[in-house]
Amino acid sequence: MLSVLRQTWPLLAGVLLLMIGNGMQGTLLGIRGAIEGISTGRMAIVMSGYFGGFVLGSLIVPRMIRQVGHVRVFAALGSLISAVLIGYGAAPHWIVWALLRLTIGFSFCGVYITAESWINASAGNRTRGRAMSAYFIVQMLGLVIAQALMNVADPGGWMLFVIPSVLVSLAFTPILLTRTAAPRFETIAPMSIGRLYRTSPLGCVGIFLIGGVFSALLGMGSVWGTLIGLDVREVSAFVAAMWTGGLLAQYPVGWLSDRMDRRVLMTGLAVLGTIVTVAVVSTDTTVWGYLAAAAAMGGVANPIYALLIAYTNDFLDTRDMAAASAGLLLINGAGSAFGPIVTGWLMAWLGPDGFWVYMGVLLAGLSVYASWRMTRRAAPAPDQNFAMLSPSATPVGVETALVRAGDNAPATPRPGP
Repeated sequence: MLSVLRQTWPLLAGVLLLMIGNGMQGTLLGIRGAIEGISTGRMAIVMSGYFGGFVLGSLIVPRMIRQVGHVRVFAALGSLISAVLIGYGAAPHWIVWALLRLTIGFSFCGVYITAESWINASAGNRTRGRAMSAYFIVQMLGLVIAQALMNVADPGGWMLFVIPSVLVSLAFTPILLTRTAAPRFETIAPMSIGRLYRTSPLGCVGIFLIGGVFSALLGMGSVWGTLIGLDVREVSAFVAAMWTGGLLAQYPVGWLSDRMDRRVLMTGLAVLGTIVTVAVVSTDTTVWGYLAAAAAMGGVANPIYALLIAYTNDFLDTRDMAAASAGLLLINGAGSAFGPIVTGWLMAWLGPDGFWVYMGVLLAGLSVYASWRMTRRAAPAPDQNFAMLSPSATPVGVETALVRAGDNAPATPRPGP
C-alpha cells in the first residue's frame, strides 16, 4: 500500500480536497435553505439537480475529453465548480440554486472521470486495484472531514461558501502538477437497458431503488435535520455518521459477499435498513439515535450498491462488464434524480417522517423483489471478488475496480441464466 501511496499521493490529495468541498456544499445548502425560508418542496428540486447533472456529465463529458483532452476539460470544470460554490451565497434563490446544483453535478462528474482515469494510468497492473480502493476510501474520508468544517463558521454568512471554493481550487494543483501523463480515454457506451434487464432483472430494479435511497439520504439528510430542529453541529454529525457507516461496512460485507449468495446478503441488508426506518418513525428518538440510524443506513446503502453491480457482472463476460456498468450507472442516476423530489413531496405531506418513510418503502421493495428473484433462478458462482465502490464513482472507476476484482477471483464455472 505504501508503494501505491507514493505513486498516487498527488492525485489522492487533490481528490481529498475535492470531496471536502463537495461534502460541504451539499450539507450547507440544506441548512442555508431553511435560513433563506425556502420550502421543503423547492429544496427537494434544488438537491435533485446534482444527481441530474451527474447523469448528464456521464453522457457528455467523455465526448468532451476526446475532443479537447483531459487537462482542458479538467481545468474548465474546476473553474465552474469554484464559481458555483461562490454563486450559491451570491444568489440565494431556489431556481438559481437548482441550476447551480445541476452545473456542479455535471462538473463533478467530469472531474471524477478525469481523476479516476489518471489514477488508473498512474498505477501499475499489480497495484491498480489497491490504488482504486484507496481512491474510494479517500472520497469517503473527504466527505466526513467536510462535516467537521461545517462548524467553523456561521451557515448564514459567506465563509462556508468561500472555504469549499478555495479547497476545490487548491485541489487541482497537485493533480495538474503530477508527472503522470494524461491517459488515453476510451468512451464507454452503455449496454441497452433491455439487454441489461434480461441479463439481470434484480441488478436493474435494485440499482434504481438504491439510487433513490442514496440520493434521499445524501441530498435530503441536511434538509430533514434542519426541519426537525437539529443545529449545525448535529446535522453535520448526522451526515458524517452516514459516510462513516458506509466506509466501515464495506469490508465485512465484501468478505461475506464472496462466500454466500449475494442476493441473500443484499436482502438482509435491505431488511435491516427497513427496520431502522420503522424504528426511527415509531419511537421517540434522541440525537444519538439519529446518528446510529444514519450510520446504519450508510452501512446499508453503500454496500448494496456495490453488491448489485458485482451480482450483475457475475452473469457477464469480462468484455461486457464496462458497458453493463455504464448502463447500471445511468439507471442509478435516474433513481437518484427523482429521490429528493419524491422525498420532499412526502415530507411536505407527512412531515419530517416522510424522509424515513420513503427510504423504508424502497428498501422493503428491494428486499421483496430480491427474495422473489431467488425463486426464479439459481445463484451464480461469483465470477469476481467484491469490489469496494462509491455511489459517486464514474464508469471509469467502476470498470477499473471490477476488472481487478475479476482478475483476483477464482476460476469457477458459471451456471446459465
